[in-house]
Amino acid sequence: MRFPKDFETRMRQMLGSEYDDFAAGWESAPEYRGIRINMLKKGADAAVKVCTGSLEPVSWCKNGFYIDKSMLSGKSPYHMCGLVYFQEPSAMSAVEALGIEENDFVLDLCAAPGGKACQAAERLGEGGLLVANEIVPKRAKILAENIGRMGIRNAVVTNESPERLAEKYEAFFDKIIVDAPCSGEGMFKKEPQASDEWSLEHTYSCAERQKKIISSAFKMLKKGGRLIYSTCTFAPCENEGVTAWVLDSYPEAELLEINLPGMSCARGEWAGTNRNLTAAKRIFPHISKGEGHYNALFRKNEGTSRSCIKEYKCGNEEIFRSFEKDFLNTDLRGEFISFGDKLYLLPHKIDIDKIRVELAGLFLGICKKGRFEPSHELCLALCPDDFKNVQDISEPERYYHGETLPSREKGWTAVIYNGYPIGWGKASEGMLKNHFPKYLRF
Repeated sequence: MRFPKDFETRMRQMLGSEYDDFAAGWESAPEYRGIRINMLKKGADAAVKVCTGSLEPVSWCKNGFYIDKSMLSGKSPYHMCGLVYFQEPSAMSAVEALGIEENDFVLDLCAAPGGKACQAAERLGEGGLLVANEIVPKRAKILAENIGRMGIRNAVVTNESPERLAEKYEAFFDKIIVDAPCSGEGMFKKEPQASDEWSLEHTYSCAERQKKIISSAFKMLKKGGRLIYSTCTFAPCENEGVTAWVLDSYPEAELLEINLPGMSCARGEWAGTNRNLTAAKRIFPHISKGEGHYNALFRKNEGTSRSCIKEYKCGNEEIFRSFEKDFLNTDLRGEFISFGDKLYLLPHKIDIDKIRVELAGLFLGICKKGRFEPSHELCLALCPDDFKNVQDISEPERYYHGETLPSREKGWTAVIYNGYPIGWGKASEGMLKNHFPKYLRF
């Protein structure tokens, strides 16, 4: 492809004699496509590999793999029921570098469409809390849909500005992901229009916006907490430049070494700083199998830790418990909370008052005049053993089309394909009425 003139000039200055390899590698390397196998789904790796065969692993992500476009599509049952998440391989590196542990409180500040947020939730398991934020309302809805599809129970999706969240959750999070909006130079191959719209001035304006976002993020980080800053650009002002600014602006910030294979060291001189920034890492497509990416990991060594909890009272818990007794083999725990007729299960007593919330934990379903209608998200968050009624099918396409199926069950029934729930049906008089969401049907 033909690079913008100012981009080529800058990359030649950065890479020197290595520039020709960079340009040639850009032309010859394929567009890398990856999947991450959902660690929250037991046995998902074996199920996916039966479908796809042997897959080449992504060196910096233990459950990430390179995949050919012909192997799986967005209409695959494995994608539809949350066994896999399609993600560009380089983008998998940030969460791996962050080192999330069970019971952490994690914030993904710029989370849509949800790749890193879902990856963070996999590292948390069933413990801890994930707050995934997206400032653009339409993108926040997509984020919530992806979290629901992956069967994540312990996530809250917010639709707020970083500044507003910082007012609410000061010194609250153990780990924070800042995958900041950037100039997107690393995605020129995947999105050629990004190259047409690129300008050197835009990279500098992006850097200023990134600094404002990080300022809010640092306020929300506990003492001893870690923050990963990532971009998908090569621009030094957005990468090493922002990293140096953090260290200059926050004496309590320490740059930590990222020890992941397949990455190149950042270089402070590219951004005009004398600081040693080799602990931060870059991904160059002529060196590693991934698009352009940058990661810098910080620890906050001074400050405080605060809680932000609230007690909730919900009158609809009994309606759900009645449904649970009749149709589930579970005893779900958490804080029940209602928004209109929608019932949610918050993973912790986190205070979400006066915050725009798109998803308040696990969406359980809708309470309708004393009866309960379970959500699609509840079905995907459970295992086959959690249901009293199950119906195995061998042709999921019929279910995804919205067809009614014969059934020997009675009442709410989980439809199972190859050992995984793919949605609800309601059985009566020998037939299973299809409750797969209409907006998802093929």
